[in-house]
Amino acid sequence: MIQSREDLSLARRVVVKIGSSLLADADTGIRLDVIDHLVDEVAALMAAGVQVAIVTSGSVALGRVRLNWLDRELAVHEKQAAAAIGQPELMNAYSKAFERHGLSVAQMLLTKDDMRNRRRYLNTSNTSETLFSAGVVPIVNENDTVVVAEIKFGDNDSLGALVGLVVEADLMVMLTDVSGLYDKNPAKHADAQRIGVIEHLSEEHVAMAGDAGSSFGTGGMASKLVAARVSTRGGVGAAIISGKEAGGLSRLLAGEDEGTLFLCGEDRQSKRKHWITEVLRADGQIYVDAGAANALLNEGSSLLPVGITAVNGVFDKGDCVEIIGAGGVIAKGLCNYTAEEMRLIMGHSSDEIESILGFHDFSSVMHRDNLVITVDMEDIASSAAVVESRV
Repeated sequence: MIQSREDLSLARRVVVKIGSSLLADADTGIRLDVIDHLVDEVAALMAAGVQVAIVTSGSVALGRVRLNWLDRELAVHEKQAAAAIGQPELMNAYSKAFERHGLSVAQMLLTKDDMRNRRRYLNTSNTSETLFSAGVVPIVNENDTVVVAEIKFGDNDSLGALVGLVVEADLMVMLTDVSGLYDKNPAKHADAQRIGVIEHLSEEHVAMAGDAGSSFGTGGMASKLVAARVSTRGGVGAAIISGKEAGGLSRLLAGEDEGTLFLCGEDRQSKRKHWITEVLRADGQIYVDAGAANALLNEGSSLLPVGITAVNGVFDKGDCVEIIGAGGVIAKGLCNYTAEEMRLIMGHSSDEIESILGFHDFSSVMHRDNLVITVDMEDIASSAAVVESRV
C-alpha cells in the first residue's frame, strides 16, 4: 500500500484518470497535444515495468463541440447522442498516440450496473488482467450512450476510484487543470498553499475543496476528494496532479513533491466490503437502537434482530440495505432475511426466530463479514473527544 511518497516508486499498476477540462477544446474538439504528452509519459512508465489503465473523460464534451451544442443544457438523450459521436473520435486519438510507441489500446465502457453485478464485476477484472498481460492499455469510460441517472457513476473521478479497485491498482492518479488541493482557492488568494500529503482525509479538507467543475467537466475538487476517500479505503493510494505540464506523472511516480498525495490508512477494506460500500445501491433501511449501534461501531458485532426498531423498504435475502442509527446511516451490508421477515422478528432475541418464522437460517440479520461501517471512526472519536472536553 502507498503509505509514503517513497512507496510511489514501488507502484507497479496505476490508474490514470484524465479530465475533460484537459482534453476538450471549444474550437478543435480535442487537445491532441495534451493527449500526446500524456501518452508519452504513460508509455515511459510502461517501458519501466508499470502497468497503466486510463480512465478518460471527454466523449460528451467532444460530441457537444461537433454538434455545436456548447451554450445550453443538454437533455439526457442529447448527452447520449453527443457521447456516441465523441467516443470514437476520443478512442481514435488515443490509438494513434499510442501507436507511436508500438502500443495497442482497448476500449472498456462501463456503467454502475456492471459493477453492482458480481459476475460482471469479476468479468471486468479478468478482462483487464488479460489486457495487462498482453501489454495492451485499457482505456475506460462511462458508457454514456446508454447510461441513465440511476446507473451513472456521476463523474469519472468516481469511476477512476472503482476501476482502481477492480484492476487491483497500487495508485489512482487524477489529472486535472490544478496542481492539487490547496488550503484556499489559489485563483482568489495569492498566499494559498498546496497540501502535499494527506494521511487522513477529513471534513476540514472537504471544506477546502468547493464544488465547482469546469464548463466541460462534471467533477470539481470535491468529487476528487470523494474519489480519493473511496480509493484509499480500498487500499489504493490516490493523487491529484496537474496534467497541463509534461512530466508531472513521471515526477509523481519518482516520489517527488508533485500534487497532493492521499495515503492509505490501516483501515483498508476487503474488495468484497469495498464493493458493498461504494457500488451497491441500498434497497432498504434498518433502524437500530443505541445498543445495537454501539455493538456495530465499537465491538465489531453482527446485527441481531433484538436491536432493530424499524424496517423500511422491500428487499430480499442477500440484498443490500443501510443501517440507520440516531445520527443517520452508520453501516451498509447484505441482509440474511427479507424485509417482511425482519419486521416479524425485529425486537426479538435470536432464540425466538424459529418460533416466529418457522425456520432459523441465521442468528443475525446481517453478519459482520457482510457488513461495512460507513461512518468515519476517526471523525467520531474526534467529535467525542471534543464533547468530553466540554463536560
